[in-house]
Amino acid sequence: MSMKPQEIPEIPAETVRVVRAVFPKGNIHILLRDTLGSIYQDELFADLYHDRGQPAYAPWRLDLVTVFQFMENLTDRQAADAVLSRLDWKYALVRRVARGDIPGATRKN
Repeated sequence: MSMKPQEIPEIPAETVRVVRAVFPKGNIHILLRDTLGSIYQDELFADLYHDRGQPAYAPWRLDLVTVFQFMENLTDRQAADAVLSRLDWKYALVRRVARGDIPGATRKN
């Protein structure tokens, strides 16, 4: 695996809008993101990766998933499902929400 350190992107505007609507008071994952920003930066992990090879997933995201998994005592499968389905995790991990993620949203045909 190889890794080229990158800046952590801004949270997508739609993700912010949806998460603020669903969690008006926030929760621990949202609070961590808002208070600490991006806790980890890719540069912190650069020495752990080779110069060549398949690109790795962003190490800061993997680390946050591990922290969240520990906080909630989740299995690996449950943590993977949370990354895909939980709006608060998507917010903290700077993921885009899809129409199917939004409660009460209907699909356009």
